[in-house]
Amino acid sequence: MNGPSPQKRKPDWLRIRFRRSEDYFEIARTLRAFGLHTVCEEAHCPNSTECWGRRTATFMILGDICTRSCRFCAVQSSKAGRPVDIAEPSRLAEAVKRLGIRYAVVTSVDRDDLPDGGAEHFARCVRAIKDLSPELQVEALIPDFRGGLESIKKVVESEPDVIGHNIETVSRMQSQLRDPRASYETSLEVLETVKKLNPRIYTKSSLMVGLGESQAEVLESLNDLRARGVDMVTIGQYLRPSVRHVPVVEYIKPEVFELYRFEAQRLGFKHVSSGPLVRSSYHAAELFSRQAN
Repeated sequence: MNGPSPQKRKPDWLRIRFRRSEDYFEIARTLRAFGLHTVCEEAHCPNSTECWGRRTATFMILGDICTRSCRFCAVQSSKAGRPVDIAEPSRLAEAVKRLGIRYAVVTSVDRDDLPDGGAEHFARCVRAIKDLSPELQVEALIPDFRGGLESIKKVVESEPDVIGHNIETVSRMQSQLRDPRASYETSLEVLETVKKLNPRIYTKSSLMVGLGESQAEVLESLNDLRARGVDMVTIGQYLRPSVRHVPVVEYIKPEVFELYRFEAQRLGFKHVSSGPLVRSSYHAAELFSRQAN
């Protein structure tokens, strides 16, 4: 991999203090009671204690086994996922209502073993939440569904307020980091298709940095996203989940994240979240509220 040698020690700005509040434990208990997964746990997100303490969580549907194997991701993978749980949408909706969540983020593992990639189940989850809690907003963070128009259309027609899909990294590094079935162009096309199907739905994507990319490549990716009509973008530091995953090449300084934020705003994104601990659904409710107003 091109770029500077991997750095071993995290800088001070990446030190995280874990303070588990009663809200954190209530969410944990509710997830267990309803048999639900979150990307917060499965992907070893560094912000889980903060987000759960703020009574927010990113729910992960369609099981906890992904049919793809990206070199940066901690979610376990296999050729086939778990059997689809047809009762999951109703349990998810009830859990969201019980927790008093006003902005629900729903994502999923990739399910290449299903004919529609799990799109119909995804749409049912969105509808179930909105039917039970019409006042809240829903963000659907979707896989690429192999670029299938009908699958994307199913989720769009369930009318989430935001649809996100992450390009993950810059164009040059896609093949080094993502599963071979994913591609930069497919991800861009998914985001563009969502906007064409329903221009009222806000679109969102995310970039990890610190993997050996150049600043010019990050800016090129931001340009590519805006060219496809993407409304919101998040940029955060890649953190290695384990020794089995691709190492961190560089810890990006806060001032560089500020540069990326400035350049993204200059390009016309409605909202940008850029910082060392930013993740695709980090403070998602605040991000949506700011740009929707």
